[in-house]
Amino acid sequence: MWKKVIVFAAVLSVLYACSKVAVTGRSQLSLVSNGEIIPMANKEYVEVIKKGPLSTNQEQTQMVKRVGVKIQKAVEQYMAQKGASSELAGFAWEFNLIDDPKMVNAWCMPGGKVAFYTGIMPICKDETGVAVVMGHEVAHAIANHGRERMSQQMIAQYGLSTVSALMGQNPTAGKELLMQAVGAGTNVGMLKFSREHESEADHIGLIFMAMAGYDPAAAPAFWQRMGQGGGSEPPEFLSTHPSHGTRIKDLQGWIPEAMKYYKKQ
Repeated sequence: MWKKVIVFAAVLSVLYACSKVAVTGRSQLSLVSNGEIIPMANKEYVEVIKKGPLSTNQEQTQMVKRVGVKIQKAVEQYMAQKGASSELAGFAWEFNLIDDPKMVNAWCMPGGKVAFYTGIMPICKDETGVAVVMGHEVAHAIANHGRERMSQQMIAQYGLSTVSALMGQNPTAGKELLMQAVGAGTNVGMLKFSREHESEADHIGLIFMAMAGYDPAAAPAFWQRMGQGGGSEPPEFLSTHPSHGTRIKDLQGWIPEAMKYYKKQ
């Protein structure tokens, strides 16, 4: 009897714990609030940066920081125009480049803290390439993809509907879920989100980079380089992310929309 009551309560909590992506309006599961996940993310980010090491390449480091600030301002402007500035409550932006030439990765924590790895810089090639990645990763955070993934994983793995219950039961598991949810610490972590999340981040990120003054038409070229440098990929129907060909085709379709926001630097 009690088991049925617990299951029923969990189902109700899921039904009522939905929110919408600020940019696209898509409904998403949201068992975790930003007020809960951002402090966790900030703490884990500090640990990642401590372990580092941070890159000593000042040119690349300053490029990442420069692009990051421009994307941040574009996001703040976009959200203000949409009347959604409240979605950025608790954000404390930070941009760092970690020295790991084998890690082809970049990610953005809920709350706006970003890490690039030196392994992705040759694929970025230049500042516009960094903007493609930065816009994409920041879009994951603005769309609350990490929060959504963590909510899904909590239900699937633990049958829990609150992050406080998870942290009380297994704090280590809670931290691991967070890091997995944002693709942090995983090689080519940019590709670890679902197809839906990846496509949504591509679309939103294109708008953010355009508003920041970077030509969105450069995005397909970055993904072409990513495909050439990333080796073979599984057939799309076996993959959790769009094939490079599908991704490039979708980006090309969104470029006219993004160009409406583009003002050349």
